[in-house]
Amino acid sequence: MALTLKEVEHIAKLARLELTEEQKELYREQLSAILDYMAKLRELDTNNVPPTAGGGLTQMILREDESRPSLSKDALLENAPNAEDDQFKIPPVFE
Repeated sequence: MALTLKEVEHIAKLARLELTEEQKELYREQLSAILDYMAKLRELDTNNVPPTAGGGLTQMILREDESRPSLSKDALLENAPNAEDDQFKIPPVFE
């Protein structure tokens, strides 16, 4: 299924991407190839394939919960771009 440049531009707008004309053409080709591959997969008969989960594991293997020491506040905030009163400071969500 070949995508049009208009469709690629629409996808780029939804993803808030600014693309050059060369990038639009490149992504048009790549996305079209992906859609063609998906169309081939749809042709497969999967009626006799049982549903699977967990990559073939019959039982999930979980580690034991155990208490471990965590980082200090100073170590946590050391690389924060902005911190105040021992907390991460972020831009307001609502003005």
